[in-house]
Amino acid sequence: MLSKILDRVSFLSLFAVIVFLPIFFLPFTKVPIEISKGLLLVVGLTIATVSWVIARFSDGKISIPKSWLLLSGFGVLFFVFLSALFSGTLETSFFGTMLDTGTVYFMLVVFLLMLFASIVVDSTKRAKMIFFGVLISSFLLFIFQGLRLFFPDFLSLGVLIEKTDNILGSWNTFGLFAGFFTTMSLFIIEFFSVRKIFKVLLGVLAIFTIILSALVNFSLTWGILGIFALIIFVYKILFSFNVKQTEGEKKLFPLFSFIVVMVSLMFFMSGQFVGKFLPDKFGISNIEVRPLPGVTLSVAGDVLMHNPLFGVGPNKFANAWSMYKPASINSTNFWDTSFTSGSGLIPTFFATNGVLSIISWLIFFVLLVYFGSRSIFQSIRKNTNWEVSAFFIAAVYLFVSTIFYSTNGVMLILAFAFTGIFIGLSSVGGSSGKISISFLEDPRKSFFSIIFLVVLMIFSSAASFLYVERLASVSPFRRALATTDIQTVEENIEKAVSLHKSDVYLRTYTQVYLTKINSIVSGGAVLSEKDKTDLQTSFDKALKAAEMAVKYDKGNHLNYSNLGTVYYTVGLLGVKDVYEKALEALNIASSLNPLNPGIKVSIARTLFADGQNDKARIYIKEAMNLKAKYVEALVLLSQIEKKDGNNNLALSYAEQALSLVPDNKDLIDYVDSLK
Repeated sequence: MLSKILDRVSFLSLFAVIVFLPIFFLPFTKVPIEISKGLLLVVGLTIATVSWVIARFSDGKISIPKSWLLLSGFGVLFFVFLSALFSGTLETSFFGTMLDTGTVYFMLVVFLLMLFASIVVDSTKRAKMIFFGVLISSFLLFIFQGLRLFFPDFLSLGVLIEKTDNILGSWNTFGLFAGFFTTMSLFIIEFFSVRKIFKVLLGVLAIFTIILSALVNFSLTWGILGIFALIIFVYKILFSFNVKQTEGEKKLFPLFSFIVVMVSLMFFMSGQFVGKFLPDKFGISNIEVRPLPGVTLSVAGDVLMHNPLFGVGPNKFANAWSMYKPASINSTNFWDTSFTSGSGLIPTFFATNGVLSIISWLIFFVLLVYFGSRSIFQSIRKNTNWEVSAFFIAAVYLFVSTIFYSTNGVMLILAFAFTGIFIGLSSVGGSSGKISISFLEDPRKSFFSIIFLVVLMIFSSAASFLYVERLASVSPFRRALATTDIQTVEENIEKAVSLHKSDVYLRTYTQVYLTKINSIVSGGAVLSEKDKTDLQTSFDKALKAAEMAVKYDKGNHLNYSNLGTVYYTVGLLGVKDVYEKALEALNIASSLNPLNPGIKVSIARTLFADGQNDKARIYIKEAMNLKAKYVEALVLLSQIEKKDGNNNLALSYAEQALSLVPDNKDLIDYVDSLK
C-alpha cells in the first residue's frame, strides 16, 4: 500500500516537471526564466527519485525497462563525464554557473529524467495524462504570448521586457515549439480515437499555432513542421490502406495534414516575401546572431584535431570558439563576441566533447530511430499503440530542433522525457520487457541494492541542494548589476560570490573593486590614511577575485584579460613592477584567443604605459592586420606618436579614426587638440 502511494507521488512529481516546464517561471523575482525552470526540474526530479527509492525499500523490488536505447543514453552520460574529467576545468564542465546545458550536471539530470520516465510511466493511461497535459500547458503558453503581443507592458510580470520575450525561451525557440504543438495536434487528429469536438478544437488551436509560427517567421520551423506533417500524411495514407474497411466505408483523405504541408512549403520557399507580412504588421523585429553550421563544423574539426578523444570539455564552446574561430569574423560586428554555443545544441556538444562522445550520441539517435520506426510499423499493422508512436514522434521533433538550432534546455529536457516515456511504453507487453530484482529475499542482492538506492537518494538530494544554493546567488548578483551605488553593489556582489564562486561572478567582483579604486583616486585631493587603506583593500580584493577566476577556468581568455586589467589599473596609479605581470596575463589571454585584435591592443596599451613604445607599435600593427578599420588601435597609435613628438603622424592616425566614427565628440576634441 505504501509503495503504491509513493509510486503515485513519484509519477505526479514527474508529471509536474514535464507538463509545467514550458510555462513555469518565477514572476516579479527577476530570476531568469531558464534558471527558474531549472529549479522546477531539479526539485521535481528529486521528489520523484526519493519517493521511488522509499517505495522500493517498502516492496523490495526494483523494475527497470530492458532497453538498448536506455543503455545508450547512459553511454552518452558516461562519455560526457569522461570528457569533463579530462577537460582540466572541472567546475566549468561539471557544473557551470547554474544548470548550464551540456554540463555533466545537466546531462545527469536529463538522463535521470529519462530513466524515471521510463520506469514510472508504465501505462497508456499515465502516458496520455502527460501527453494531453503538455498540450494544455502549451496552449496556455500560446494564449499568454498571443495576449502579450497586444499588452506587452501589462503582461511583463517583472521578467519580460521586449515584445518577443516569452516564458519559454528565445523567440525562435518559441516558434519551434509552436511547430511542435502543431505536429502533435495533427497526430492526434489523424490517429487518436477522441471525440469529434475535441478534434475540431485541436484543429483550431493548430491553426492558431501556425499563425504564431508565421509571426516568428523562422525558416527552420517551417522546414521541420513541413517534414513532420508530410510524414504524418504518408503515415495516415499507409494506415488507411493497411486497415480493412467495412463495406460502404470511405477512406478519408488526410486533408488537414496536406494543408499544413502546403502552408509550410509556401512559407519555407517564399522566404521574406510572404513571411514578413505578419511580423511587420505587429511590429515584431527579431535579430539573433549565432555561428553558421559551416563555422560550427570548422571549430569542431579544429577541436577534434587537437583533442580527438575527449575534446575541450563540456560547456566550453566559448573557449573553443576563442581559440579556433575563423579570421573572417573580425570583419563583422561580432569580432569580440564570445559565443557559448554553435549553430545547434547537439553540434555544440559534438564540438566540445570529443569523438567518443559523438559516437555515443550517434548510437543513441540510431537506436531511437530504429526502435521508433519499428513501433510505428507495428502500430500500422496491428492498429494499436498510437501513444507509443506519438511520444516517439514528439521526441524526434524536439531532438531535430536541437540539432539545427541552439534551443534552450527546455526542448532537450522534454526530448529526453518523451524518449523515456517511449521506452517505458515499449517495454509494457513488448518483447524487451523489464529487468526485475527482488532484493529482500537474497542477502547479497539486498546489500548492493540498498547501497545503490541509498546512494541514488543522497546524490539526487545533494544535487537539488546544490542548485538551490546557486539559485540563492542569482538575486544579489542581479541587484549588483542593477544599481550604480558603489556600496550597494559591493554588498550584493560579495554576497553572491560567497554563495557561488563562478568566474562570471568573480570577474564582476573584480570590476566592482576596480571601479571603487578609480572612485577613490578620482577625487584629486591628497589621499587620507583611510583612503589609502581602502585603496589597498580594494586592490587586494580585486586581485584575489581575478586570480580565483583564472583558477576556476584557465581556458577562458576573459579571465586572463580581467587579471591583466587589474595589474594595468594599479600600474597607472604608480605601483611599481606590475606592468610585467599585466603583460604576462594578457599574453596568455592572446594565446587563448589568438585572432582577437582587442587583446593585442590591450597589450600595446600596457606597453605604452610602461614606456615601451616601439613594442607597442608592433602589437598595434598586428591588431590592425586582424581588423583593418579598428578605431581603438588608430587612436592608441596616434597617442604613441604624439608622445614621441610626431604630431603630424599623430594627427593623421587620429583623422583616420575620426573618419570611421565621425560623430564621436571625444575623438573630435582630440583631433582638434592636435591641430
